Amino acid sequence: MDDWAAVILAAGKGERMRSSRPKVLHPLAGRPMIRYVVDAVRAAGFERPIIVVGRGGAEVREVLGDGFLYVEQRRRLGTGHALRQAEPLADAATHVLVLNGDIPLISAETISSLAARHGANGADLTFLTARVEDSRGLGRLERDGVGRPQAVREEADREGPDGGPAEINVGVYCFRGSWLWPRLRRLPRSRSGEYYLTDLIASAIRNGDGVEAIATSEPDEAIGVNDRLQLAQAEAVVRERIRRRHLLAGVTMINPSTVYIDADVLIGEDTVLWPNTYLTGATRVGAGCALGPDTFLADSRVGARCRVVSSVLEGAVLEDDVEVGPFSHLRPRSYIERGTHIGNFAEVKNARLGRRTKMGHFSYVGDARVGRDVNIGAGAITCNFDGTRKHRTIIGDGSFIGSDTMLVAPVEVGERSATGAGSVVNHDVPPDSLAVGAPARIRPLRAPRGSPSARRGRRSKGA
Repeated sequence: MDDWAAVILAAGKGERMRSSRPKVLHPLAGRPMIRYVVDAVRAAGFERPIIVVGRGGAEVREVLGDGFLYVEQRRRLGTGHALRQAEPLADAATHVLVLNGDIPLISAETISSLAARHGANGADLTFLTARVEDSRGLGRLERDGVGRPQAVREEADREGPDGGPAEINVGVYCFRGSWLWPRLRRLPRSRSGEYYLTDLIASAIRNGDGVEAIATSEPDEAIGVNDRLQLAQAEAVVRERIRRRHLLAGVTMINPSTVYIDADVLIGEDTVLWPNTYLTGATRVGAGCALGPDTFLADSRVGARCRVVSSVLEGAVLEDDVEVGPFSHLRPRSYIERGTHIGNFAEVKNARLGRRTKMGHFSYVGDARVGRDVNIGAGAITCNFDGTRKHRTIIGDGSFIGSDTMLVAPVEVGERSATGAGSVVNHDVPPDSLAVGAPARIRPLRAPRGSPSARRGRRSKGA
């Protein structure tokens, strides 16, 4: 595409969205709307598109980052005026692709096909249309008796009721560059006071220039987003595409319509997704997992053969063969090593749990490092916050934390140590020791067999 320039119009205010956020940054399946358009254009071979920004331009730049050419439309005077802002960057190109930034369902294949048709036919202007049951406020194409394009009427300039079946302008154009720029400068203002890009169609026809209108075979691609209703319609199509892609790649969904997967999520083969499962953000799931029902994962990484039931993971990492839930919550910076079991009504935050550790039920571990083969009894918690600062708890390999133990951080429980049920541990526990009581007293873990202290130690342990 060396002789082409691509321009994406992303300067619209989007008043009907009723939002302080730029319209093109509203998310679809976890990804900003304009990202879909940009990705399709790049996949079609246009490596460095020109982005025309307006209100919220700094936010658009921040989201898209480098790799683009940006120009600003300072005055809101319509699509024709917006495209003129790109002329200094695109006037040397033989052909110019132009498309709106609010058509997130457009595909790279459709863009490539349109550009190829334009080049092969030698047209001055080639644009994409779609035949739909409801025009949804988009410009309608008018043809003559033999099917040649005559004009595109914007909804604001039409007389009669809105909506209804129509062949609509999708908002994707290919122009011959030397034809485009002089005519763009001569565009008249519409009744609404703006310069419409679509008026170039009528102008070309009046002058006998070459104009082609090509209908897409995928009407969904015509869903432009101007309000929250259209955003929801586009969201439904995007999510169905995502589900289909994962199903064909070897993921099982018990009831696909109840599974919600964001655009950037990756899922391994033979994973099963049960109803009401949400995989959002940059979540990665390994092969052979079972997730759900009623499970929510955000920006989390899950290894192979994991099981997560009716639980929430946010910014968490699970190694292979981990079990979580039901009804547990793994908060940001939770790291769970291989073979660990986290049962029901447990919470982990900013903590690492070692291999084969068991945290069965009703426990909280925050700001902690838990070793391997540790048992954390029911109701045990790390008291990590003193009202001002967070403090760390360290639990050594092979330790046993009894039911209802309070570990008052900062505190360390040495390897192979134990705490009695209901203990309040506010001092470090040496390795191979037993902490019992409130506040806890430290004893050797292995007292002589049959002694009263040994019998008391066995009774004090939690399950």
